[in-house]
Amino acid sequence: MLDFFSIFSKGGIVLWCFQGTTQLFTPSVNALIKSVILQERTGNSSYTHEALTLQYRLDNEHELVFVVAYQKILQLTYIDEFLLVIQDEFRNKYKDDLQRGNIYRNFDFSESFNHLLKETENKSIQQAHKPRKMKTYEESQKSKKTVASMIENKKEDKKKKEEKSNKAVRPTDIQVKAPPPATPPKPKMSPITNANGELDEETIRRNIELLKLNKKKKSTPKQDTSKSPQDKKKKGKEARKWENSGTAKDMESLDFSNANGVSNGEISDADILKSLTQDDLSMTGQMRGGLKDMEPESSSEEEEEEVEPVKKKEQKSNNVTFKSTAKSSSKSGFGVFSMFKNLVGSKSLTMEDIQPVVDKMKDHLISKNVASDISQKLCDSVATKLEGKVLGTFGSITTTVKNTLNESCVQILSPQRRIDILRDALDAKQQRRPYCITFCGVNGVGKSTNLAKVCFWLVENGLRVLIAACDTFRAGAVEQLRTHTRKLNALHPADMHNGVQMVQLYEKGYGKDAAGIAKEAINFARDSRIDVVLVDTAGRMQDNAPLMKALAKLIKVNQPDLVLFVGEALVGNEAVDQLTKFNQALADNSNMTNPRLIDGIILTKFDTIDDKVGAAISMTYTTGQPIVFVGTGQTYTDLKNLNAKAVTVPKNYKPDLNINSLDNSILDLHLKHK
Repeated sequence: MLDFFSIFSKGGIVLWCFQGTTQLFTPSVNALIKSVILQERTGNSSYTHEALTLQYRLDNEHELVFVVAYQKILQLTYIDEFLLVIQDEFRNKYKDDLQRGNIYRNFDFSESFNHLLKETENKSIQQAHKPRKMKTYEESQKSKKTVASMIENKKEDKKKKEEKSNKAVRPTDIQVKAPPPATPPKPKMSPITNANGELDEETIRRNIELLKLNKKKKSTPKQDTSKSPQDKKKKGKEARKWENSGTAKDMESLDFSNANGVSNGEISDADILKSLTQDDLSMTGQMRGGLKDMEPESSSEEEEEEVEPVKKKEQKSNNVTFKSTAKSSSKSGFGVFSMFKNLVGSKSLTMEDIQPVVDKMKDHLISKNVASDISQKLCDSVATKLEGKVLGTFGSITTTVKNTLNESCVQILSPQRRIDILRDALDAKQQRRPYCITFCGVNGVGKSTNLAKVCFWLVENGLRVLIAACDTFRAGAVEQLRTHTRKLNALHPADMHNGVQMVQLYEKGYGKDAAGIAKEAINFARDSRIDVVLVDTAGRMQDNAPLMKALAKLIKVNQPDLVLFVGEALVGNEAVDQLTKFNQALADNSNMTNPRLIDGIILTKFDTIDDKVGAAISMTYTTGQPIVFVGTGQTYTDLKNLNAKAVTVPKNYKPDLNINSLDNSILDLHLKHK
């Protein structure tokens, strides 16, 4: 039934291995280590790779991993129990060697393994074939009922219903509305007749005159005598005067429609050169080489972490007393780790001991904008890593829990693979082809702005860039990119020897096919020997099916080297939904066996979130893709690399912090930008 079983250390040393078939299990085990164990996704004990299901169990006391593999089509219910039995047997049999760290010896565990496997399988078969014991009459709920309660009396049921209805409608709740005052009916006009009751010509004429008179009375409005003559002299509504609305001269200076012969509201290159300030000119030369990492800035609260008791002298008559202003340890200011104070001197942590702090840890992560399901998985992973840890003093418990969560957060934010855009772009340049990057995301996250930042960074490193304006829906999208292009060329003037500009814009207007424009732009860049093509796409919500199909078509037709998802750092659970549906839409609409999905993430508006950096963890945990860039401002130089330790650990973090300073630990995920 089982195809593979292995026991190895977290350092990669295989202690014992069982293989029931000739199948190669190395790729599956490597995928488990790379995608689950190293990526802090150990909350779920099962992992599926191709046609195999792998289940594992961690032994944190001796740093061991127990892995079993079997065919995915099988439903084996005894695997969890079998892993626990094998773990206990292996620990008890080789307890001395494991405690001394002697893991390089030859472990003869085959006989015990086969015996336990056969015993566990027979036990599961017996339980499966064992008939289910039915409840007796005494154990059922019906036996507890009396005979009187089962007799149906329709009259009593009607009385109970009427009593309930009478109680439901109270007399005080019923309000009787007084009828409106009766108005006397208006007398109807009856036609005038003669003494005989007949209508002659004279009577008809008089009736017509009377009818005309009544119509004139109805058409003339009644004069309201209550209004005074002063009310008639009132003027109409006066125009509102807005403050700082500007004058006519200001309007002339702001009107660029016909300035210097330029129409359509565009600004000339000369005006852009004049508008450049000293700060703009000082940006050039700051982003050569690789991007800088973010650096945390310690706050005043963190600088004053350790509270020392200050004694005050208070003299009353001839007696001198001293009062301490230090916070007492009995207060509940110890953070989530105060629940571990009852574990001093315990041999090992159990799941019952860890569960209370896991619950508080989850609430804290959610308050930092981590998605709820992601925080649950992260807490389960931390609890799995802590279970079975042998801890001694109270301080070691605190340090272990802090370090465990720190390692988990840092490992999640650390990229699975390194994306080096400069190296890949130079490699594509040697192959005489342009390096293509596609930017996608929802509306209003800053795709065009961050595209201009990436373009500035590439130009700083001597690469020629072509911007493809494929946002053919949003009004002003092409004009925004044109303004960025002119400003970037003003900051980096064209090479006078070659006579070419460093940044060019390829646009075909609005309402065109975005995939076709991107393809033409890439061909133009190849013919013009341009190094990098940056494709700007239209913003679209993840539920907009037509636009998601258009994005999948653009990526499928052009096959860019890098697909970057631009997301906001302000969102929490929405980030998971956006990334999941974007990836799902790209996979469903590509009609390919191996579709192109999102390769990396750009996290914008990172300078506006203070310590609520949970969106970074949610995004990387969902896709497993790295955060390539982080936007930290509004200028071209405000583009950084994500430093995982800067997000999770304060600048003045010390491993030996006492319990009074744990509120400023890694759980705060505190980040202050320079």
